[in-house]
Amino acid sequence: QVQLVESGGGFVQAGGSLRLSCTASGLTFNQYTIAWFRQAPGKERFFVASHVHKDGSTYYADSVKGRFTISRDIAKNTVYLQMNNLKLEDAAVYYCNAISDKDQYWGQGTQVTVSS
Repeated sequence: QVQLVESGGGFVQAGGSLRLSCTASGLTFNQYTIAWFRQAPGKERFFVASHVHKDGSTYYADSVKGRFTISRDIAKNTVYLQMNNLKLEDAAVYYCNAISDKDQYWGQGTQVTVSS
């Protein structure tokens, strides 16, 4: 059974930092691109960042470039999202996504709340 478990969300003041983790089980981790998406109340789910398994390339939404960093620890089957200089508009539920040529999986999400 495939599981993606996110952790690391919480409350932070604007300008602060959080590190989210996404730990995978039940799949061959290095065969999946891992991405983070986020969804604020009443809004659609949007792409945040991704780490491509084939060559290690990383991609970011314009709104988080220079503030967020995605990285992968293959030994731990975990992808991290380091979020610095958080803004009020970063508040959302953050979801981990694993995608390959054949299938796709989602985690249950972790809440990030940013206060002024």
